[in-house]
Amino acid sequence: MRISSGMIYDAGVSAINKQASDLLHMQQQLATGKRVLTPADDPVASANALDVTQSVGMTKQYTTAQDNADSALGFTESQLQSATDLLTQVRTLAVQAGNATLTNTDRQSIATQLRSSFDQLMGIANSKDASGQYVFAGYMGNTTPFSGSVESGVSYFGDDGQRLLQVSPSQQIAVSDSGNSVFNRVPTGDGTFSVTYTPTNSGTAVVSSQSMVNPANWSNVSNSGNLEIQFWTDPATNNTYYDLTDVSVNPPVSLFTGTSSTAGGVGNTYTHAYGPGNPINFSGLAAPYTDLGASVTISGTPASGDSFRVQSSTSQSMFDTLRNLVSALERPVSSTSGSGMTMLTNDIAVSINNLDQASQNILTVRAKIGARLTEMDALRSVNESVSLQYQQVLSNLQDVDYTKTISDLTRTQTQLQAAQQSFVKVANLSLFNYITT
Repeated sequence: MRISSGMIYDAGVSAINKQASDLLHMQQQLATGKRVLTPADDPVASANALDVTQSVGMTKQYTTAQDNADSALGFTESQLQSATDLLTQVRTLAVQAGNATLTNTDRQSIATQLRSSFDQLMGIANSKDASGQYVFAGYMGNTTPFSGSVESGVSYFGDDGQRLLQVSPSQQIAVSDSGNSVFNRVPTGDGTFSVTYTPTNSGTAVVSSQSMVNPANWSNVSNSGNLEIQFWTDPATNNTYYDLTDVSVNPPVSLFTGTSSTAGGVGNTYTHAYGPGNPINFSGLAAPYTDLGASVTISGTPASGDSFRVQSSTSQSMFDTLRNLVSALERPVSSTSGSGMTMLTNDIAVSINNLDQASQNILTVRAKIGARLTEMDALRSVNESVSLQYQQVLSNLQDVDYTKTISDLTRTQTQLQAAQQSFVKVANLSLFNYITT
């Protein structure tokens, strides 16, 4: 085989270029810390690294969503904390207003403070988050959820939706609560039943306390949830008796006898003597009522014909509770011992019960928010672990082995130098070197 000078030059230059290219490639690997610089370096590793990189990007997006959820829930929690503090202040004022030594002017001053509290509560209910969305408007984040005043009442213009964020591949989390669930749907009374006086009462009886011993009994199908404690005074002895009646039917039925309620004479159903401060137990009843599991304590002296309505709890907004309390305090009372003061005392007692339920309702919502925040912490911990695993996989696929690459670089550098030096020697081989003049 004949070897031409051109072939020698081409082969030498090609070998040198190949060694130089390899040397440059290894230098770039060491400079970047990456073994795979182009897909051609390792097609399989490149494809796997692309999948892992996409997964890393998705994990970062979920982490951002979790941070946004944390921010939204944290802001909502702060607003509910403000509402809790406000309701505590209102309850303190309500207790203060129940002092019989206060004058109408004193109660009017407290009512003025409560009007200010009403406005503050409206401000909390209409608060906006950092993005300008109303927090308690449900899905309708651009709509002012609450509007109204002490005189006209408050209307809700949002909906019952909860805004959701996708915080993991398979999980969404609620980052808002509707104004209805927070401020409007507050159970009355103790959450199971409520006790209110009849406006026509003329005695001085007031509700001291109420308790639910067995909620399951109260939920018995025989209980209409529309009862009355009715009082009758025997004119001969001046002793007062009471009857517990079901007023959902006409005529009302005595729960003690199972017959139509009657006062005095033959067939009297007012068989239980009333004692101020003694519990009225809803037990020992005629079939099918038997035991409704409740107890009500009334103090003071009821007039004959006075009554108290005992009903299953319904829903009432916090704003209505404040409105009713303001209205009661702004109503003049002419005597500290008359029916006007009795009505005021009963109104304040009802308001305090409803304020306690409002605080409990907010506490329930806050507990749910706390559970979501805990869930976010758990998801964030999972994301951190997954991200660490992804980084480890990417490192195994892409990162350079410094020991091996430096060794290869040194060897290639030596080979390049040898190729360059040998090329000089070979390039000098020419017949012209033997031509003498």
